[in-house]
Amino acid sequence: MGRLGRRPSKGVNILSVAFIAFAGMTAVWLVLAREPQRISGFRDVASQNGIDFRMSFLPQEQGGEFRVNLYDHGCGVVVGDYDGDGADDVLFLNQLGANGLYRNRGDGTFDNVTDEAWPLALDDRICVGAAFGDYDNDGDQDLYVTSTRGGNVLFENDGAGRFRDVTGPAGVSLVAHSQTPAFFDYDNDGYLDLFVTNTARWTMDEFDAQARYFRGPSDLWQHVYNVQDRESNMLFRNNRDGTFSDATAAAGLSGKGWSGDVAAFDFDEDGDLDVLVTNMFGVSQLYRNDGRGHFDDVTRETLRRTSMGAIGAKAFDYNNDGRLDLFITDMHSDMWILQDEPDLVEPQKKYRYLNGPRVDLHPEKVEQEAMSMERLHLNYDLVLFGNSLFCNEGAGRFREVSDAAGVETFWPWGIAAGDFDNDGDQDVYLPSGMGYPYFYYPCSLLLNNGNGTFVDRAAEEGVEPPREGQFLSELIFARQAARSSRCAATADFDGDGRVDLMVNNFNGVPYYFKNQFPRRHYAAIRLRGTRSNRDAIGALAKLHYRGGVMVRQVECTGGYLSQPSKTLHFGLGDVTSIDRVEIHWPSGMRQVLISPAVDRLHEVIEPEGAAEE
Repeated sequence: MGRLGRRPSKGVNILSVAFIAFAGMTAVWLVLAREPQRISGFRDVASQNGIDFRMSFLPQEQGGEFRVNLYDHGCGVVVGDYDGDGADDVLFLNQLGANGLYRNRGDGTFDNVTDEAWPLALDDRICVGAAFGDYDNDGDQDLYVTSTRGGNVLFENDGAGRFRDVTGPAGVSLVAHSQTPAFFDYDNDGYLDLFVTNTARWTMDEFDAQARYFRGPSDLWQHVYNVQDRESNMLFRNNRDGTFSDATAAAGLSGKGWSGDVAAFDFDEDGDLDVLVTNMFGVSQLYRNDGRGHFDDVTRETLRRTSMGAIGAKAFDYNNDGRLDLFITDMHSDMWILQDEPDLVEPQKKYRYLNGPRVDLHPEKVEQEAMSMERLHLNYDLVLFGNSLFCNEGAGRFREVSDAAGVETFWPWGIAAGDFDNDGDQDVYLPSGMGYPYFYYPCSLLLNNGNGTFVDRAAEEGVEPPREGQFLSELIFARQAARSSRCAATADFDGDGRVDLMVNNFNGVPYYFKNQFPRRHYAAIRLRGTRSNRDAIGALAKLHYRGGVMVRQVECTGGYLSQPSKTLHFGLGDVTSIDRVEIHWPSGMRQVLISPAVDRLHEVIEPEGAAEE
């Protein structure tokens, strides 16, 4: 792995290389001919299943004139049933060119319907993230799209799969360097509010009229250090009449700048949604909802130290104890490595220093690191370097277990969680890599061992290497360009009881990983709120079986610029009966399903009686 992406030295005889390659392929063919070919866990079926999108980067930023700035963070992918036919559809975001909306035919194949929903294309700006959510409780999925200084947009769905721009009338206009939008009901009034994370004023005032974007700086660090450049996050409270009001200051959610992902979950189990916001250059924030419209920063007393260069965040129960844990990926701490140094990658080592393990070999970097920490106003006891997995121990307490769990990886961006092999434990897919001009580095598929640890089986289960190779077919300035991934969303697109993966890649075509793991038992639940918000975002379902318990939450967004299906999925392995499912609705209602059938999707509507405590 250490030498991926390197070219043969000039002294190597090309004929010898060709002969060795031919001999190797022949040997592999002979082995495959003698043994039955194993069906892998995933198979990329994007092109044959109608996904013809391509995310296009900005050549003047990330091409031959490669600049280190946030344009290399790419764009998102979100899942939602925009036309209300019961099958999850997909929206890909783009930088240079139109976004892509793909309608699910109901069998996991797709039609490109971007032209039919033309306002969503937004090819006049740099799009970043998006979120589907029924903010007006009329039964269809509306959409909010963020951009880099191009103006964010709120689209209202008319119920027939058509959208209209209502940004101004709704009161959610925002021009900023935005990242993740998240619909969730922070005040539990039954209507979805809107939270938007923002980074900083890092672009220049030079506008490229042809590509329609503001040029990025060649040196991002001056903006990272400058506190005055940092942008506030925004919380828009739903007025329940189709409009929103700015509630950021009253709620205490303005943040510290350079915000990326959002995980909204009730970590202290007091009945309202708390919020984790990742910080790309410093301490992330965990905010406790006081139930009266205000959030308190409780990071130090709960998480203690957070990942220094955090990108993605995901709340899910990795150890089946009935409580939501928290996983944060750290990409920026891995950027000490140079473009041509794959041999120095040590993905299982959590870095003590900002500039990585080499700092002991290069004393001059100690001074540089000390200066960086000082200018960022950070202490070593506030941050750690690498991914972090926080085990929820109850009563608002967490324990960091990433090393023991085996989830330290390299160059990770997003997080997609799901029980991919339906064995009863949730697994994790991490879209990873930097792309041109860096070397190729693989994505990770961390399968849950069921004992609190994970093992990376990306190669064994068909995720790596990419079907079309590690490098793009076209060269950039006569150099190979490595493929790299940014974000991923989960859904059972074909309705076969297995969770699939949709991945948006940087300057490349998506991966659509169809799940081919052996069939095992499962249960799926789709919730519809009545007293709660109609999407039931924030609702928990606790499935009890054989003395064990699993918990799933209806998510708003999460994992970095991504949104998974709102349908809850439980892998059951060889379990053929369920004792009960307890549903905790955001309204406070508690509903119990007794012995629901396995291997089917259950549609559940919230009772309209009085809320229960």
